[in-house]
Amino acid sequence: MKRLGADCMYLDISHKPADFVKSHFPMIAEKLQGYGIDITTDMIPIVPAAHYTCGGVAVDKSGKTDIEGLYAIGEVSYTGLHGANRMASNSLLECVVYAWSASQDIERQFSAILQPQQLPFWDDSKVTNSDEEVVIQHNWHELRLFMWDYVGIVRSTKRLERAMHRIELLKHEIDEYYCHFRVSNNLLELRNLLQVAELIVRCAMERKESRGLHYTLDYPELDQQATPTILVPDNY
Repeated sequence: MKRLGADCMYLDISHKPADFVKSHFPMIAEKLQGYGIDITTDMIPIVPAAHYTCGGVAVDKSGKTDIEGLYAIGEVSYTGLHGANRMASNSLLECVVYAWSASQDIERQFSAILQPQQLPFWDDSKVTNSDEEVVIQHNWHELRLFMWDYVGIVRSTKRLERAMHRIELLKHEIDEYYCHFRVSNNLLELRNLLQVAELIVRCAMERKESRGLHYTLDYPELDQQATPTILVPDNY
């Protein structure tokens, strides 16, 4: 798809008898029939889809991050248990294990946890309601699109650089929007997605090898002395 610039590839099972197809794939046949596709005669358009992550937030054996009181469990956390390419359902078992260990750690420290102070009142008197919500929707769509195209299954240094360039532009636009208009759920989520996208791209650019889910055309071989790529804030 990347080489051809195609929107999809196709599966074709029309060479099999209709009864065979419907008996072996009844749910798929029914689902696609609703989209006007008869899999006994038509080709099926397909695209790869990402449905999980392999972790990112570094934690200890209790699921604790380096931020006091913050724990990360499951697919969001980097524990090493997933390996470089998580197999299906591994994260479910990891959630059970780390939920238990995190709860035990929290229980041990519960009596010493300080209650948060009263937060100051949110002052939005100097901003206005936005009449340009389309900007958020457009940027959201653009972020998803270039992350899929440039930072998807097959990567290259040039594509990663293009993605980072777009991220920098979107960060500027979102920061400007954030300063002038009232905060909304969509705006906050877009800003968070943009930050995660930047971390993913920066990590990918630092890893000069192909391993697990990370495959880059510029470094197709494994690094025999690979170490984790962990990003920390500049003022850490």
